[in-house]
Amino acid sequence: MGCCQSFFFRVTASQEKAYLHQAQNHHPSQPANGKDPASAASSGLRGFIEFSLADLKAATNNFSPEFIVSESGEKAPNVVYKGRLQNQDNRTWIAVKKFTKLAWPDPKQFAGESTIEWALRLRVALYIAEALDYCSSEGRPLYHDLNAYRVLFDENGDPRLSCFGLMKNSRDGKSYSTNLAYTPPEYLRNGRVTPESVIFSFGTVLLDLLSGKHIPPSHALDMIRGKNILLLMDSHLEGNFSTEEATVVFDLASECLQYEPRERPNTKDLVATLAPLQNKPDVPSYVMLGIPKHEEAPPTPQHPLSPMGDACSRMDLTAIHQILVMTHYKDDEGTNELSFQEWTQQMRDMLEARKRGDVAFRDKDFRTAIECYSQFIDVGTMISPTVYARRSLCHLLCDQPDAALRDAMQAQCVYPEWSTAFYMQAVALAKLDMHKDAADMLNEAAALEEKRQRGGKGS
Repeated sequence: MGCCQSFFFRVTASQEKAYLHQAQNHHPSQPANGKDPASAASSGLRGFIEFSLADLKAATNNFSPEFIVSESGEKAPNVVYKGRLQNQDNRTWIAVKKFTKLAWPDPKQFAGESTIEWALRLRVALYIAEALDYCSSEGRPLYHDLNAYRVLFDENGDPRLSCFGLMKNSRDGKSYSTNLAYTPPEYLRNGRVTPESVIFSFGTVLLDLLSGKHIPPSHALDMIRGKNILLLMDSHLEGNFSTEEATVVFDLASECLQYEPRERPNTKDLVATLAPLQNKPDVPSYVMLGIPKHEEAPPTPQHPLSPMGDACSRMDLTAIHQILVMTHYKDDEGTNELSFQEWTQQMRDMLEARKRGDVAFRDKDFRTAIECYSQFIDVGTMISPTVYARRSLCHLLCDQPDAALRDAMQAQCVYPEWSTAFYMQAVALAKLDMHKDAADMLNEAAALEEKRQRGGKGS
């Protein structure tokens, strides 16, 4: 369960390339398809991708000072920028670390840690284990100086593993940011980072999560062996944790911190141990952190917008209502051809229902409008895309985005090139938090309007 996402950029004056790793929406039951980016993409995963310096400049507005997140490091001065990829198919928010030297920097200023509840600490442990397991399966098992400062939280409160520590070569690591008590023993002997070294460092992260403090592993192991687990627990939790679950995590930390590398578990063992401990799988991380849900506005469409398009892009339902009232039924012309025989009493009743719906719609009595328009639609003799669009807006104003989306799609079925149908779908999708789809639909609607201006049929 859970997903892992991380980003790694390295930019120096002498380098024209940077590397990005994204391990996004990864599930343990969905292994990566090797190292081929194309095959990884087909499985829903994105592999290790190389980006040019121009890509990073575009993402950060040419490394604008306004995009700076942090500045730190005396031995290796560096600046961290926030940015957004400008690729049409990938507008992910990213972090870019820019170096003035080749030395590996300390990212402490880029991470912040606060007291979090027990369930979220277990989630942090699992997500980081999953990220390490994914990186290992992709042929990148080396991660230098894994510590609590490498764990970031995204806009939705989900824990992410920063890729500032990913390594290609076992000797790339310069030093550990912590003191010798936290450094893997084998690194002190030969200066090499191995997959087992990463597991040792993961054990120190588990201790941090459990205790809320940076306890030297040897001291923690003595207390674990002495069964003094409760004394190690973070007092800020105020006893709100499961002793059984804490014992499992402490045991796992103890295994990770074994002196002999071969006696430590592997990444799959980490995931297998931590996954069953997740006790709030349905509670979003942002709820546990007490932060608001992140709602991203759709990007500006590529085509110029009409008043209707502008109102929909702003999700201004009042403006949309005014436009639909003014437009009336002019876009229904040609969608119905009725014979003389069809002008029955039933037809007159149906048109009367639509008229009542129009009056209620104009007067902003949206629930009555839904009822009247439904009577018109249910007869089925006459099909009106405008009625579907109006009822779609009524559903939105009554906080029924699913029904609104269905009506907007029906309007498109009746009139396939009607931009209003696409605009209404865009608003409904945005209300359903499907912002990428909403942006795509908004662009399609704008394109249809542009086509109409060039002589095609549309609104």
